[in-house]
Amino acid sequence: MENYFNYFTEIEEHFQRARGSGMFLLSPLDWALIETWKEAEIPLDAVLRGIDRSFEKYAKRKRVTRKVNSLAYCTQEVVAASAEKTPAEDRRPAAGAEPFSAEELARHFTQCAAKYRARFPETARSLETLTEAARAGAIGDLEDLERRLTAMEEKVFAGLTVAASEDDLANVRADMDRQLAAYRRKMPAAHLAMVEKQFVQKQLLERAGLPRLSLFYL
Repeated sequence: MENYFNYFTEIEEHFQRARGSGMFLLSPLDWALIETWKEAEIPLDAVLRGIDRSFEKYAKRKRVTRKVNSLAYCTQEVVAASAEKTPAEDRRPAAGAEPFSAEELARHFTQCAAKYRARFPETARSLETLTEAARAGAIGDLEDLERRLTAMEEKVFAGLTVAASEDDLANVRADMDRQLAAYRRKMPAAHLAMVEKQFVQKQLLERAGLPRLSLFYL
């Protein structure tokens, strides 16, 4: 997949523009959905096309009394756009400077390590090692780094799930079901399962006061 480390921001801003409301804040469901699209390696340009097409169709409806309030409304068009063939040259990332400076990476790892140290000391130590590597200019390939951060996050998610009470997990799932209710029939089963997983993980992190490690959130 392209090195779209601004993937989340681009989608958020594009949706806000299409909706005509720059002050609109995405919901936990929306962020989980973007995470799902990233994990499915749906190109950024396909997501943006899908959003545009969704709003074009919405504008043609005979009665438009409410605004679109969730990215989930755009799911079908995003999936359809992702299936379209794109010339290989259009799918390659643009050449240029690295998306993050060494100092930005070091700051991200340092801040995350401070948040994780009390509850996940092993993760904090790994982040401190990455801080040193960033300052020494020894990070290497960012895609390899992102895979390492993803593996670290998976261990954290597992630990948070085990530590969560049954009531906490039930409350998270109830919130998820409420937000997804209007969109379940519009999503393929596999896609829906990924959204549910990402939603639960994001909520567990937020409840624990822990930041995402992924460079997509930098």
